[in-house]
Amino acid sequence: MYRPALVRILRRSGALTAITLALVFATGGPAAAHAEVEAEGARALDQNVELTFSAESESASAGITKVEVILPKGIVPADITYGEGPDGWKFAPTGRGWTVSGEKLPVGEDVEYVVTVRQLPDVTSLVFKTLQSYSDGRVDRWIQLEEQSEGDGHGHGHPAPRLDLKAAAAGAKPVSPTPSPSEEPTTAAPSAEPDTETPSAEPAADSTDGNDGMSAAVPLGIGAGVLVLGGGVWWFRSRRGGTA
Repeated sequence: MYRPALVRILRRSGALTAITLALVFATGGPAAAHAEVEAEGARALDQNVELTFSAESESASAGITKVEVILPKGIVPADITYGEGPDGWKFAPTGRGWTVSGEKLPVGEDVEYVVTVRQLPDVTSLVFKTLQSYSDGRVDRWIQLEEQSEGDGHGHGHPAPRLDLKAAAAGAKPVSPTPSPSEEPTTAAPSAEPDTETPSAEPAADSTDGNDGMSAAVPLGIGAGVLVLGGGVWWFRSRRGGTA
């Protein structure tokens, strides 16, 4: 007699357990999502360091289309080289960091990509504030610092990706800063283009073209002399003829 009742109790208990688990996953999903940056064994002042960034999807209806990172102090956009990421996505530097974007990823799919940093600064940790955009216009802002990441007290904060660094290796030194794209290199080779400010000698040559360098006034003077001389000879002969 007790077995049907026990089955009903177990069935109800199972249903209650399923409901409980569903509520846990529904409320715990956003809390479990996060954005991270990793670089195994990274030290301050290390050069050519690969950083792996990942950001989990928090949307059940839209795919991730873009990730924007704001660089911490000590690293400039020119120090970053793109490695690999989602198929078809493009890397673009910005005034404060970079973006990686492309066609939307499948709903629920996380994004991961790799960049290389020319040199890490001499600090103990780096925070990379991140904005994660979705195809429906939603933006997840992974920008909270450690002291702000508790959010509403239930683990619903959005902490910024943080990379802790070991102490710099013995003898490590900062390299020269990467020049900004707007700066002109100081060791640039001289231009091979002609100096457009140098006066041309062509106008002076035009005044003597066809005369072998002789001024136009010279032949005019010679012609006038010939006419005067001829007139004088004619006058002298006519006078002698008259007196004869």
